[in-house]
Amino acid sequence: MSRTAEEIAQAHKACLDGADTINVVITTHAKGSDTTDADFGHDMTHDEKKARVERSVGYLKYQKALTDWGSESFTVIDKAITDADAFTG
Repeated sequence: MSRTAEEIAQAHKACLDGADTINVVITTHAKGSDTTDADFGHDMTHDEKKARVERSVGYLKYQKALTDWGSESFTVIDKAITDADAFTG
């Protein structure tokens, strides 16, 4: 069963949201003790941040393996995958 154009667009948006989550968690971690309540994940331990990133990157990798994306851009998603793998590795 193939996805509709609307389903593909929604899935791509979800992937971009997942990439954003990865980027924000890694950025928060990099701030170290300079994080504030405004930083997403500021109250998470390093292991909790890694787990959150691992869940998000797993979703991105699963979605990216689908073959019906058409012309959707994966530049931001690919970078998030690379960054997530480095952060969790």
